[in-house]
Amino acid sequence: MELQRLDTPLTVCKVADLRDVPLEGELFFLARTEEELSLVCPTRDTPANTLAREDGWRGLRVRGVLDFALVGILARLSGVLAEAGISIFAVSTFNTDYLLVRENQFDRALAALAAAGYAIV
Repeated sequence: MELQRLDTPLTVCKVADLRDVPLEGELFFLARTEEELSLVCPTRDTPANTLAREDGWRGLRVRGVLDFALVGILARLSGVLAEAGISIFAVSTFNTDYLLVRENQFDRALAALAAAGYAIV
C-alpha cells in the first residue's frame, strides 16, 4: 500500500461558524456535530474565527480509492504508529483515509510505516 506524504503544515481547530472557512482551499476537512464545528486546513488558511486550535500537524494520504468493503486499513496503520508511540488524528473521505501526526513526530512516523512495508511517496 502506498502512502502519500502531504508537505503542507496543517491545523486542527474548532470554528464559531462557516463565515471564514476556506472552502476554495486546496485541502480542508469540515465536520459538524451538535457540539462543535471542527476544521482541518493548511495552517496558512486557518480562519480568524477559531475558538480553539492545534497547529503543527502533517498528513499522509492512503493512495488510491478504497472500497468500503475493505477492513482494517486504519487499524493497521494506526497500530504501526501506536507501537512507535505516535498518536494520530484520522480523517476519512469517500475515496480514502488520511492520517495526521504531529510535525515533530512526522519523520518517525514515516520511518515506522516504511519499516512495516508501506511505500511512502
